[in-house]
Amino acid sequence: MNTIYLDNNATTRVAPEVFEAMRPFFCERYGNPSSIHRFGGAVAAEIEAARRQVAELLGARYRDKNGCATEIVFTSCGTEGDNTAIGCAVAAAKGKKKIITSAVEHPGINHYLENLARRDYRIVRIGVDGRGRLDLDAYRAALDGNTALVTMMYANNETGTIFPVRELCRLAHEAGAFFHTDAVQAAGKLPIDVDEEGFDFLSISGHKLHAPKGVGALFARRGIPFTPLLLGGHQERMRRGGTENVASIIGLGAASALARGNLASEAVALRRLRDGFEQKLLATIPSISVNGDLENRLPNTSSVSFTDIEGESILMLLDQYGICASSGSACTTGSLEPSHVMRAMNIPYNAAPGTIRFSISKYNTAQELDFTAEKLVPIIAKLRRMSPYWNEK
Repeated sequence: MNTIYLDNNATTRVAPEVFEAMRPFFCERYGNPSSIHRFGGAVAAEIEAARRQVAELLGARYRDKNGCATEIVFTSCGTEGDNTAIGCAVAAAKGKKKIITSAVEHPGINHYLENLARRDYRIVRIGVDGRGRLDLDAYRAALDGNTALVTMMYANNETGTIFPVRELCRLAHEAGAFFHTDAVQAAGKLPIDVDEEGFDFLSISGHKLHAPKGVGALFARRGIPFTPLLLGGHQERMRRGGTENVASIIGLGAASALARGNLASEAVALRRLRDGFEQKLLATIPSISVNGDLENRLPNTSSVSFTDIEGESILMLLDQYGICASSGSACTTGSLEPSHVMRAMNIPYNAAPGTIRFSISKYNTAQELDFTAEKLVPIIAKLRRMSPYWNEK
């Protein structure tokens, strides 16, 4: 059975070009970049080249006198980047105790903020409308001189809805607050320019853009005091202790360069595939809806609600055909409750539990999506025949 992988917001396959870039750093160029000898020093130079590649993807143009993109800090994942950014901001905010975020953030943000709430920080969560769009009036009203940080995702991992992060950042700065954005889902799919958009911190994760798992990066604007999450050696200019994950860092650099070179063309191709898929579903399956801001969302993401059935049952039957999708964030999979994103959007009670996220990549084909749409027709019909809620209609 062939696998049709439509869960790319959970993780992506490593691009062949990325794997080839990584290969020498396992068994041939294995030196420790912190070593004094040339064998290790050559590896350190490759890390700096990867750092520049990530900086170029994110629009971080600053280079020090040695040409190093010092605003980029390599991490293990998006969650580590999120946690580090928030920790840096609250430490630099000099006693301010309010943090503003959205009601639809990733657990990597939410759980860290819950910990801060236990330390007397006030967490203000701004709601969204039925399309997942942020309540800008509530956001403006929440900002004040006691706001230490605003942390808002660039694009939602479940619906793909894109937040107006440039405007959110501007308003935060006007109030004297730092601004961080979790760009894990946006990086490699949308053009990002941290210098033009003005962000103080931005976090990404390699495995969302065809690099390996276990590596990420944090943009931290120069001049802001940095408080490391991991204390240890002098690695990453004293900002993250621990021997560097060299091969994966090289992979993240290669993936960043690859994404930057193909950003516009891939967005067009992904959007065409996704829109064709949604049109087939809407034409062949009754009582479904597409979630999110349909005019302003990630080009690869489709969140579809099937009324009166459970999403887990849909996923199990899709899996029998080798089709991989998800009910929402990979970090919350396994719960039968609607996700916090669906609840925040007030998706109807008979639709939220039957919400499936299909997220595609450049490796998907129209034939795969046609096959998936075809198989969903009998799957949904079968589950609705078994549903007491559907039979009541």
